[in-house]
Amino acid sequence: MAESDFRALDRVPFCVTEPTRIPAQRYYDPEFFALENERLWPHVWQMACRLEEIPEVGDWVEYTVLQRSVVIVRTGEGIKAYHNACRHRGVKLANGSGNCAHRGLTCPFHGWRWNMDGENTFVFGRDIFREADLDPEDLRLVSCRVETWGGCAFINFDDDAAPLVETLGEVTARLDSRLKGELKVDWWHSAVLPVNWKLAMEAFMEGYHVMATHPQLHAVSPAENRMYGVDGPDMPPMSPSASGQAYVEMMVKHIANLHEGMGGMITPWEVSLAEEVYADLGELPQEVPAAAALFYTTLRSRIQAYAKETGRPHFDLVETAAKVPFKAVEYIFPNYFLLPMFSGMSSYRVRPLTEETCLFEIWSLSHYPQDEERSAPVAPKPTTHDDPTYPEIPRQDYANLPQQQLGLHAQGFEFMRLSPKIEGMISNYQRLIDGFLARRDPEDLTKATALTCSGFDAPLIDIGF
Repeated sequence: MAESDFRALDRVPFCVTEPTRIPAQRYYDPEFFALENERLWPHVWQMACRLEEIPEVGDWVEYTVLQRSVVIVRTGEGIKAYHNACRHRGVKLANGSGNCAHRGLTCPFHGWRWNMDGENTFVFGRDIFREADLDPEDLRLVSCRVETWGGCAFINFDDDAAPLVETLGEVTARLDSRLKGELKVDWWHSAVLPVNWKLAMEAFMEGYHVMATHPQLHAVSPAENRMYGVDGPDMPPMSPSASGQAYVEMMVKHIANLHEGMGGMITPWEVSLAEEVYADLGELPQEVPAAAALFYTTLRSRIQAYAKETGRPHFDLVETAAKVPFKAVEYIFPNYFLLPMFSGMSSYRVRPLTEETCLFEIWSLSHYPQDEERSAPVAPKPTTHDDPTYPEIPRQDYANLPQQQLGLHAQGFEFMRLSPKIEGMISNYQRLIDGFLARRDPEDLTKATALTCSGFDAPLIDIGF
């Protein structure tokens, strides 16, 4: 890659020079936002659509990020993607979603048309053009890089970027075993948040905020999970010497509260099975580890059995939990999250709109009976961040974020102060962004991306630069 004035990290504006201190200007400065638009988003893999959005040959969906638009199409040969512009005068060919199997993608301006394979099939008044300007290869829609993983299509505007799987790192090992490609959409929400896109993501990179932001969850979080210190009056109401019975009872409540608060992530039938298992087990061992192991092993076995009985995709939950540890929030750089628990997951995607606004999408995902007919999910119309119909936990997170965005502008607030033990992910991905803005060597960026993709509460790590 050619040398650039911005190749060196010290030439990146508001660069992270101390890993635990993130300059506030990165969340609102126009120059920094413009540099992200120029040097980050054109070179990273982005989750563009769930494959269930385009189940039939000819189905297409539009993906946008800032000024860029791509059409992802299911063809007879697999998933393809095209830059969304008519080859005549540049008008967008497609908006939203649809099917082009019969009529193709038609320009609304002059009626030129392309099939799902990107070939031009109609030019109105061909004779009025020079033949040299109608060369079939030159008229083909311009392809965009697309690869699939986890039941989703990912796009990259950089034709020279490393393959998607090389950038995912160990996340694939943790999630591939959980049949994430078989998950289907329960519901899909979309909201415009009055915050920078990075700020919107960072609320989900650590669990440190649960005590203050989600007190209903904190109240039923076992004391043995005291990751953030043992002192203070606001610790969960359970002593370290609590019995196994009390521990499991609290976990059943936690499962129910998490399902209700997320409106997903844990299915209603998994909540019922948790309550059923607790009742059936009766008196539990006094020791917490033994009681917890008995409860979770039994619950996971019953979830698997129920999935099998009802014709749902299923996997060995007990073996997977033992051999493939995972975090409740798994991050995929730059803007995608999967939140596994038992058989289902939640999912987040964040996209920048302006320096201080972003689009935040949430999916609830479950395994459904394989013979059940389901309509393809359609992108919802974005609502406001304070929409009262959202589940409780996202509403609580959304309530903090606008106040944080305003606080970053406060006189004297220069930088965030991060814990290197449990807020390290924030520093890791922010420093990776600096690598893209500095135009570091692509191999270095690929390795750093694979290291950065990780579970929440991750520690500060050396990403290679």
